[in-house]
Amino acid sequence: MSRVASTAASRLARDGGWLLTLIVPTAFLGIFFVAPLAGMALESLRAPSFGSYSALLGSPLYPRVLFTTFKVAVLITGFCLLIAYPYAYLLCRCGKVVRGVLLAAVLLPFWTSVLVRSFAWVTLLQDTGLINEALRAAGVIDEPIPLVRNLTGVVIGMTHVLLPFMVLPIYAAMKRIDPGLVRAAETLGAPPARAFRLVYLPLTMPGVVAGVLLVFSLSLGFYITPSLLGGPKDILLGELIVQRFSGQLDFGTGAALGVVLLATTLVVLAAGSRFAKLSDLTDVGR
Repeated sequence: MSRVASTAASRLARDGGWLLTLIVPTAFLGIFFVAPLAGMALESLRAPSFGSYSALLGSPLYPRVLFTTFKVAVLITGFCLLIAYPYAYLLCRCGKVVRGVLLAAVLLPFWTSVLVRSFAWVTLLQDTGLINEALRAAGVIDEPIPLVRNLTGVVIGMTHVLLPFMVLPIYAAMKRIDPGLVRAAETLGAPPARAFRLVYLPLTMPGVVAGVLLVFSLSLGFYITPSLLGGPKDILLGELIVQRFSGQLDFGTGAALGVVLLATTLVVLAAGSRFAKLSDLTDVGR
Protein backbone atom coordinates (compact mmCIF):
# COMPACT_ATOMS: atom_id res chain seq x y z
CA MET A 1 0.00 0.00 0.00
CA SER A 2 2.82 2.36 0.79
CA ARG A 3 4.27 1.82 -2.70
CA VAL A 4 0.89 2.52 -4.27
CA ALA A 5 0.47 5.62 -2.13
CA SER A 6 3.92 6.91 -3.03
CA THR A 7 3.27 6.29 -6.73
CA ALA A 8 -0.02 8.15 -6.53
CA ALA A 9 1.63 11.00 -4.65
CA SER A 10 4.42 11.30 -7.20
CA ARG A 11 1.91 11.23 -10.07
CA LEU A 12 -0.16 13.93 -8.35
CA ALA A 13 2.92 16.05 -7.83
CA ARG A 14 3.92 15.58 -11.46
CA ASP A 15 0.44 16.44 -12.72
CA GLY A 16 0.21 19.35 -10.32
CA GLY A 17 3.52 20.72 -11.57
CA TRP A 18 2.33 20.41 -15.15
CA LEU A 19 -0.92 22.19 -14.31
CA LEU A 20 0.95 24.90 -12.43
CA THR A 21 3.25 25.40 -15.41
CA LEU A 22 0.20 25.81 -17.63
CA ILE A 23 -1.96 27.91 -15.32
CA VAL A 24 0.60 30.54 -14.30
CA PRO A 25 1.51 31.83 -17.80
CA THR A 26 -2.11 31.54 -18.92
CA ALA A 27 -3.28 33.61 -15.97
CA PHE A 28 -0.50 36.13 -16.54
CA LEU A 29 -1.41 36.58 -20.20
CA GLY A 30 -5.12 36.72 -19.36
CA ILE A 31 -4.72 39.40 -16.70
CA PHE A 32 -2.09 41.61 -18.29
CA PHE A 33 -2.75 41.08 -22.02
CA VAL A 34 -6.19 39.70 -22.87
CA ALA A 35 -8.16 41.60 -20.23
CA PRO A 36 -6.87 45.09 -21.22
CA LEU A 37 -7.50 44.36 -24.89
CA ALA A 38 -10.99 43.10 -24.12
CA GLY A 39 -11.66 46.20 -22.03
CA MET A 40 -10.50 48.42 -24.86
CA ALA A 41 -12.75 46.60 -27.33
CA LEU A 42 -15.75 46.90 -25.00
CA GLU A 43 -15.04 50.60 -24.47
CA SER A 44 -15.04 51.14 -28.22
CA LEU A 45 -18.47 49.49 -28.47
CA ARG A 46 -20.02 51.31 -25.52
CA ALA A 47 -21.31 54.19 -27.61
CA PRO A 48 -24.79 53.54 -29.07
CA SER A 49 -24.95 52.13 -32.58
CA PHE A 50 -21.15 51.82 -32.84
CA GLY A 51 -20.86 55.59 -32.57
CA SER A 52 -17.09 55.57 -32.18
CA TYR A 53 -16.55 53.59 -35.37
CA SER A 54 -19.12 55.73 -37.20
CA ALA A 55 -17.10 58.78 -36.21
CA LEU A 56 -13.95 57.18 -37.59
CA LEU A 57 -15.63 56.50 -40.92
CA GLY A 58 -17.38 59.85 -41.14
CA SER A 59 -14.41 62.12 -40.42
CA PRO A 60 -11.70 62.76 -43.05
CA LEU A 61 -9.10 63.07 -40.28
CA TYR A 62 -8.83 59.41 -39.36
CA PRO A 63 -8.32 57.94 -42.85
CA ARG A 64 -5.65 60.57 -43.50
CA VAL A 65 -3.87 59.73 -40.24
CA LEU A 66 -4.06 56.01 -41.01
CA PHE A 67 -2.64 56.61 -44.50
CA THR A 68 0.20 58.73 -43.06
CA THR A 69 0.95 56.04 -40.49
CA PHE A 70 1.17 53.37 -43.17
CA LYS A 71 3.31 55.60 -45.38
CA VAL A 72 5.76 56.28 -42.58
CA ALA A 73 5.86 52.58 -41.63
CA VAL A 74 6.64 51.60 -45.23
CA LEU A 75 9.37 54.25 -45.51
CA ILE A 76 11.00 53.26 -42.23
CA THR A 77 10.87 49.57 -43.10
CA GLY A 78 12.44 50.25 -46.50
CA PHE A 79 15.24 52.42 -45.11
CA CYS A 80 15.95 49.94 -42.31
CA LEU A 81 16.18 47.10 -44.84
CA LEU A 82 18.50 49.09 -47.14
CA ILE A 83 20.84 49.81 -44.24
CA ALA A 84 20.52 46.54 -42.31
CA TYR A 85 21.15 44.04 -45.10
CA PRO A 86 24.64 45.22 -46.11
CA TYR A 87 25.41 45.90 -42.44
CA ALA A 88 24.51 42.33 -41.47
CA TYR A 89 26.46 41.02 -44.46
CA LEU A 90 29.50 42.96 -43.29
CA LEU A 91 29.06 41.50 -39.80
CA CYS A 92 29.30 38.00 -41.26
CA ARG A 93 32.38 38.78 -43.33
CA CYS A 94 34.54 40.86 -40.98
CA GLY A 95 36.93 39.70 -38.25
CA LYS A 96 36.06 39.17 -34.61
CA VAL A 97 37.29 42.56 -33.41
CA VAL A 98 35.45 44.53 -36.07
CA ARG A 99 32.36 42.35 -35.60
CA GLY A 100 32.36 43.11 -31.90
CA VAL A 101 32.55 46.85 -32.56
CA LEU A 102 29.77 46.71 -35.16
CA LEU A 103 27.53 44.61 -32.92
CA ALA A 104 28.13 47.02 -30.06
CA ALA A 105 27.10 49.89 -32.32
CA VAL A 106 23.83 48.06 -32.98
CA LEU A 107 23.14 46.99 -29.40
CA LEU A 108 24.21 50.16 -27.58
CA PRO A 109 20.98 52.03 -28.46
CA PHE A 110 19.03 49.39 -26.50
CA TRP A 111 20.74 50.64 -23.36
CA THR A 112 19.58 54.21 -23.94
CA SER A 113 16.05 55.47 -23.45
CA VAL A 114 14.02 56.12 -26.60
CA LEU A 115 13.16 59.51 -25.12
CA VAL A 116 16.83 60.45 -24.77
CA ARG A 117 17.59 59.32 -28.32
CA SER A 118 14.66 61.30 -29.68
CA PHE A 119 15.77 64.46 -27.88
CA ALA A 120 19.28 63.89 -29.25
CA TRP A 121 17.88 63.84 -32.78
CA VAL A 122 15.95 67.04 -32.07
CA THR A 123 19.26 68.67 -31.13
CA LEU A 124 21.00 67.35 -34.22
CA LEU A 125 18.24 68.10 -36.75
CA GLN A 126 17.00 71.51 -35.67
CA ASP A 127 17.79 74.60 -37.72
CA THR A 128 20.75 75.48 -35.50
CA GLY A 129 21.72 71.86 -34.98
CA LEU A 130 24.94 70.11 -35.83
CA ILE A 131 23.83 68.83 -39.25
CA ASN A 132 22.59 72.17 -40.60
CA GLU A 133 25.56 74.05 -39.14
CA ALA A 134 28.00 71.59 -40.72
CA LEU A 135 26.32 71.87 -44.11
CA ARG A 136 26.30 75.65 -43.86
CA ALA A 137 29.97 75.74 -42.86
CA ALA A 138 30.84 73.52 -45.83
CA GLY A 139 29.01 75.88 -48.16
CA VAL A 140 26.48 73.28 -49.22
CA ILE A 141 23.46 75.32 -48.09
CA ASP A 142 22.72 78.97 -47.37
CA GLU A 143 19.55 78.45 -45.36
CA PRO A 144 18.89 75.65 -42.87
CA ILE A 145 17.07 72.60 -44.21
CA PRO A 146 13.88 71.76 -42.29
CA LEU A 147 14.78 68.37 -40.83
CA VAL A 148 12.58 68.41 -37.75
CA ARG A 149 8.86 68.92 -37.06
CA ASN A 150 8.07 67.07 -40.28
CA LEU A 151 8.06 63.57 -41.75
CA THR A 152 11.78 63.78 -42.50
CA GLY A 153 12.66 64.00 -38.84
CA VAL A 154 10.19 61.24 -37.96
CA VAL A 155 11.66 58.87 -40.55
CA ILE A 156 15.24 59.60 -39.47
CA GLY A 157 14.54 59.18 -35.77
CA MET A 158 12.40 56.06 -36.08
CA THR A 159 14.83 54.43 -38.52
CA HIS A 160 17.58 54.88 -35.96
CA VAL A 161 15.45 53.42 -33.17
CA LEU A 162 14.15 50.43 -35.14
CA LEU A 163 17.28 49.56 -37.12
CA PRO A 164 18.50 46.89 -34.61
CA PHE A 165 15.21 45.00 -35.05
CA MET A 166 16.09 44.62 -38.73
CA VAL A 167 19.81 43.96 -38.38
CA LEU A 168 19.67 41.18 -35.79
CA PRO A 169 17.20 38.81 -37.56
CA ILE A 170 19.03 39.21 -40.88
CA TYR A 171 22.39 38.64 -39.21
CA ALA A 172 21.05 35.52 -37.46
CA ALA A 173 19.83 34.15 -40.80
CA MET A 174 23.14 34.90 -42.51
CA LYS A 175 25.14 33.19 -39.76
CA ARG A 176 23.31 29.94 -40.48
CA ILE A 177 24.31 29.91 -44.17
CA ASP A 178 27.25 27.72 -45.17
CA PRO A 179 29.71 29.92 -47.13
CA GLY A 180 30.62 26.87 -49.16
CA LEU A 181 27.27 27.02 -50.95
CA VAL A 182 28.13 30.28 -52.69
CA ARG A 183 31.65 29.05 -53.47
CA ALA A 184 30.19 25.89 -54.96
CA ALA A 185 27.91 27.92 -57.22
CA GLU A 186 30.85 30.03 -58.35
CA THR A 187 32.90 26.87 -58.98
CA LEU A 188 30.11 25.61 -61.23
CA GLY A 189 30.40 28.73 -63.37
CA ALA A 190 28.00 31.21 -61.80
CA PRO A 191 29.31 34.79 -61.59
CA PRO A 192 29.50 36.20 -58.05
CA ALA A 193 26.46 38.40 -58.53
CA ARG A 194 24.40 35.52 -59.91
CA ALA A 195 25.55 33.18 -57.13
CA PHE A 196 24.56 35.78 -54.56
CA ARG A 197 21.15 36.35 -56.14
CA LEU A 198 20.24 32.70 -56.69
CA VAL A 199 21.90 31.06 -53.67
CA TYR A 200 22.67 33.48 -50.87
CA LEU A 201 19.76 35.91 -51.09
CA PRO A 202 16.98 33.29 -50.94
CA LEU A 203 18.58 31.70 -47.87
CA THR A 204 18.46 35.03 -46.05
CA MET A 205 14.78 35.65 -46.77
CA PRO A 206 13.50 34.23 -43.44
CA GLY A 207 15.59 36.83 -41.62
CA VAL A 208 14.48 39.57 -44.00
CA VAL A 209 10.81 38.71 -43.53
CA ALA A 210 11.22 38.54 -39.75
CA GLY A 211 12.92 41.94 -39.68
CA VAL A 212 10.35 43.52 -42.00
CA LEU A 213 7.48 42.25 -39.85
CA LEU A 214 9.10 43.46 -36.65
CA VAL A 215 9.95 46.93 -37.92
CA PHE A 216 6.68 47.49 -39.74
CA SER A 217 4.54 46.31 -36.82
CA LEU A 218 6.47 48.37 -34.27
CA SER A 219 6.43 51.50 -36.42
CA LEU A 220 2.63 51.43 -36.68
CA GLY A 221 2.17 52.20 -32.99
CA PHE A 222 5.15 54.45 -32.24
CA TYR A 223 4.44 57.52 -30.12
CA ILE A 224 7.46 59.17 -28.44
CA THR A 225 9.69 59.73 -31.47
CA PRO A 226 6.94 61.02 -33.82
CA SER A 227 5.59 63.34 -31.13
CA LEU A 228 9.03 64.94 -30.64
CA LEU A 229 10.30 64.99 -34.22
CA GLY A 230 7.05 65.29 -36.15
CA GLY A 231 4.78 68.21 -36.83
CA PRO A 232 1.04 68.78 -36.32
CA LYS A 233 0.33 68.18 -40.02
CA ASP A 234 1.91 64.73 -40.00
CA ILE A 235 0.39 63.18 -36.89
CA LEU A 236 0.49 59.40 -36.64
CA LEU A 237 -2.06 56.97 -35.26
CA GLY A 238 -0.24 56.41 -31.97
CA GLU A 239 -0.15 60.15 -31.29
CA LEU A 240 -3.84 60.49 -32.14
CA ILE A 241 -4.77 57.72 -29.70
CA VAL A 242 -2.87 59.45 -26.89
CA GLN A 243 -4.58 62.75 -27.72
CA ARG A 244 -8.02 61.16 -27.57
CA PHE A 245 -7.35 59.50 -24.23
CA SER A 246 -5.31 62.11 -22.35
CA GLY A 247 -6.11 65.39 -24.06
CA GLN A 248 -9.78 65.17 -25.01
CA LEU A 249 -10.85 62.31 -22.67
CA ASP A 250 -12.66 60.75 -25.62
CA PHE A 251 -12.26 57.16 -24.47
CA GLY A 252 -14.68 55.70 -27.01
CA THR A 253 -12.86 57.08 -30.05
CA GLY A 254 -9.46 56.37 -28.52
CA ALA A 255 -10.44 52.76 -27.85
CA ALA A 256 -11.81 52.40 -31.39
CA LEU A 257 -8.53 53.72 -32.79
CA GLY A 258 -6.68 51.22 -30.61
CA VAL A 259 -8.81 48.38 -31.98
CA VAL A 260 -8.10 49.57 -35.53
CA LEU A 261 -4.37 49.66 -34.79
CA LEU A 262 -4.48 46.17 -33.26
CA ALA A 263 -6.45 44.76 -36.20
CA THR A 264 -4.05 46.38 -38.66
CA THR A 265 -1.05 44.87 -36.90
CA LEU A 266 -2.66 41.41 -36.90
CA VAL A 267 -3.41 41.69 -40.61
CA VAL A 268 0.22 42.62 -41.28
CA LEU A 269 1.48 39.66 -39.27
CA ALA A 270 -0.95 37.31 -40.99
CA ALA A 271 0.13 38.54 -44.41
CA GLY A 272 3.79 38.20 -43.49
CA SER A 273 3.31 34.63 -42.30
CA ARG A 274 2.46 33.68 -45.89
CA PHE A 275 6.07 34.36 -46.87
CA ALA A 276 7.80 32.70 -43.95
CA LYS A 277 6.77 29.88 -41.67
CA LEU A 278 6.32 30.74 -38.04
CA SER A 279 8.89 28.12 -37.12
CA ASP A 280 11.48 29.83 -39.33
CA LEU A 281 10.73 33.19 -37.73
CA THR A 282 11.12 31.67 -34.28
CA ASP A 283 14.47 30.10 -35.18
CA VAL A 284 15.75 33.40 -36.63
CA GLY A 285 14.76 35.30 -33.50
CA ARG A 286 16.79 32.97 -31.25
